[in-house]
Amino acid sequence: MEYKKLGDRDLLVSEICLGTMTYGQQNTLDEAHQQLDYAIGEGVNFIDAAEMYPVPGRAETQGKTEEFIGKWLVKQQRDKLVVATKVAGPSPRFKWIRGENNKLDRPNIEQAVNDSLQRLQTDYIDLYQIHWPDRYVPLFGSPNYDPKYERETVPIAEQLQVFADLIKAGKIRYLGLSNETPWGVCEFCHLAETMNLPKVVSIQNAYSLLNRVFEINLAEACRFEGVGLLAYSPLAFGMLTGKYIDGIPENSRLALFEGFGQRYEKSNASVAVKRYVEIAQKHSLTPAQLALAFVRSRWFVTSTIIGATNLEQLKENLSSVNVELTPDILAEINEVHAQYPNPTP
Repeated sequence: MEYKKLGDRDLLVSEICLGTMTYGQQNTLDEAHQQLDYAIGEGVNFIDAAEMYPVPGRAETQGKTEEFIGKWLVKQQRDKLVVATKVAGPSPRFKWIRGENNKLDRPNIEQAVNDSLQRLQTDYIDLYQIHWPDRYVPLFGSPNYDPKYERETVPIAEQLQVFADLIKAGKIRYLGLSNETPWGVCEFCHLAETMNLPKVVSIQNAYSLLNRVFEINLAEACRFEGVGLLAYSPLAFGMLTGKYIDGIPENSRLALFEGFGQRYEKSNASVAVKRYVEIAQKHSLTPAQLALAFVRSRWFVTSTIIGATNLEQLKENLSSVNVELTPDILAEINEVHAQYPNPTP
């Protein structure tokens, strides 16, 4: 396991981050703790959660993921771990999270942080991320930007001031973004510099063989602003494992949660997956190893977020750290990408 600086700061995080969005929905407390124990034993020091987890979001389960982690975290050496979580942005879909007026203003952010600290049973959060912007942006596979959907928003400078106070109070250490745009990254960084407010150190966006749009503009913005990518959905909701090629397996996410994977059910996705699976088989790799090794190999990726519903999946995913893709394999991958570019943005 290798460790990299988080953005332009000295905090070192493992190149694999353990995602936890299944804890409390698909995984029991014991299963979650088994995964955490195994991952830490393999050198992972980075754990990612969110106040809205597990997914799909429901009022009955909201916060259980952090609660599961908290019951494990109190038994660990806290200073050896990097714990990340997220504040939910405004959304009519999640009215149970602080009501219908869940904008990223001071009362909402402060309550979110305090609630997460209580569930996680810790005094501080290493990386606190804005799960999605307060302002309108196309999200989770939505169509292109359309100004008619713009809405009233809490100014970014006002958001940063709240986070500055929380950092001063010792409740959070670093600030990150998620599901952001190049404009958003640059605006957060510009305002932080000009107003002497906390600078964001990371961005958590989707990135995989089926979705390489980060490379187009965000990679440049993040390079020059010193922001590292925490790549989520590197297996494209499990599609890149190849398990959906011949249908939807019983107890898989697409079987359990109808409509939940619409972002990945688009034209050319299945044919691209088949080609990537063929490349993996040709080179004696599992499809998951190929997909994760590709993401890990990109210069702009700080850490690849993996999730699993059982230990065998977790072991396979973690084994990808031992896979180095050759120039020939990368050329074959890029050939498929040229034919079927970003089928699931």
